[in-house]
Amino acid sequence: MADVMDVTDSNFQSEVLDSDTPVLIDFWATWCAPCKAISPLVHQLAEEQGGKLKVVKVDVQNHRRTAAHFGVTNIPTLVVVKGGKEVGRKVGAGGGLRALQQLVQPHVG
Repeated sequence: MADVMDVTDSNFQSEVLDSDTPVLIDFWATWCAPCKAISPLVHQLAEEQGGKLKVVKVDVQNHRRTAAHFGVTNIPTLVVVKGGKEVGRKVGAGGGLRALQQLVQPHVG
């Protein structure tokens, strides 16, 4: 089973920006109902993509510096980072698994 890692302000650089693998970041909060609704889909995508995509979660309540760095103003926000740069973004929980697959597909090998 593929893991979805919790990332903090302090390890964001090493886990996301310096990653050799494309990364999907799920910006979320514990109080956000749409975030909870999309979470199983994020985990399913991590499972599907195996070693081709790293999937991480950033709690915007506790790690505001990272959320601010990406200009996150609404959650859930999903951002794809490749080579240290943002290459894709989706705001909101709509679209289901297919929308997540379409977000990451151009960036995974």
